[in-house]
Amino acid sequence: MSQVLKSSPDLSVIERRVPFYRALYVQVLLAILAGILLGQFWPHTAVAMKPFGDGFIKLIKMLITVIIFCTVVSGIAGMNDLRKVGRVGAKALLYFEVVSTIALVVGLLVANWLRPGAGFNADPKLLDGSSVMSYASKAKEQGVGEFLLDIIPNTVVSAFADGNILQVLLVSVLIGVALTGLGERAKPFSDLVTATMDVVFRIIAMVLKLAPIGAFGAMAFTVGRYGFASLLPLLKLVVTFYLTCIAFIVVILGVIAKAAGFNVLRFLLYIREEILIVLGTSSSDSALPSLMAKLELLGCSRSVVGLVMPTGYTFNTDGTGIYMAMAALFVAQATNTPLSLTQQLVILGVAMITSKGASGVSGASFIALVSTLTVVPTIPVAGMALLLGVERFMSIGRALTNMIGNGVATIVVSKWEGELDHKTLALALALRADSNIEAR
Repeated sequence: MSQVLKSSPDLSVIERRVPFYRALYVQVLLAILAGILLGQFWPHTAVAMKPFGDGFIKLIKMLITVIIFCTVVSGIAGMNDLRKVGRVGAKALLYFEVVSTIALVVGLLVANWLRPGAGFNADPKLLDGSSVMSYASKAKEQGVGEFLLDIIPNTVVSAFADGNILQVLLVSVLIGVALTGLGERAKPFSDLVTATMDVVFRIIAMVLKLAPIGAFGAMAFTVGRYGFASLLPLLKLVVTFYLTCIAFIVVILGVIAKAAGFNVLRFLLYIREEILIVLGTSSSDSALPSLMAKLELLGCSRSVVGLVMPTGYTFNTDGTGIYMAMAALFVAQATNTPLSLTQQLVILGVAMITSKGASGVSGASFIALVSTLTVVPTIPVAGMALLLGVERFMSIGRALTNMIGNGVATIVVSKWEGELDHKTLALALALRADSNIEAR
């Protein structure tokens, strides 16, 4: 396999055998375990490790907008066909809506089947509803209209300064379209964008070496601040949620992946570093740049990766969909609030919108859930206070499922567009099956 890959023109990577302890995923895994131990036995010290996790995420986020800009601009400029841009976008949005809806339905079905909130018998009048009010106020501020207007930045520069992915995507698409219309006259600018992208990805490679430190700090803080003891009262909900996410990835995404010509388990092995980074940092943003680079190496075209991945981070929220459906029914069950089939369908319909509308807001999933519950007045919003204790742990599962779902979506859309190199895909996935080989 090593000799085949080295001679293959389809992969722009050189692989070499490395000791297992130098592999990034091994280092991140050990860092996560160290963070858990520190948080469990020395919680006060562990909480002080928070800046390490926050610092790593900030390092990644400072580069995300530049990467998206360069990838989208160079991709669209290289298409030379504006109809293709619209076609890729339409296919991606169609895929996002269908799969996100399936995720919501799965969450509702599992919550009705296993009833994680049954027997909780919580009295809404005795719950501290004030802890939910800050989220409720943000939910009212972030309606569908405000969400659509927020896609348009105040200035071109402010889109990058604020780090709003959708705003950067809009600016990038407009500039890419303009470059396509200018033809050869835009070549100097296009070359500058390509060179900038090479520089930024080199910086990303350097920053990723700090991933173990970031994962250690974030995990130590999570366990030290909240502790595993906080999981016990809601253990059934947490376990049910994670098992549902795993089943969704293996079964639903597995079937989609098989139809696209690849094995989802091999894909998970291929992106193991990104999975562990998200697991440690509880942020899907921390894996976006390296995941985009890996998808290109996997045989997806740069233009498709540049359009689908950033858009998917807002519109393709499989993990968030599962969480919202399950959490809404959990609150109803825990407070002994009966829900009719019609009310559950209303929750499903509203969640299809609110899961996108709260994107980009701090505590987005929780805010979206508040927005959803307000349309069914019989469910006490104060019951969401029950979820605050495990919110940090639930966010890890959401982020992981969202990231994996977007990776699969990008490959699928690339296949639909005829821009997936199947030979490269097979070789790359086979290579990463060897845990002692590392791409460089």
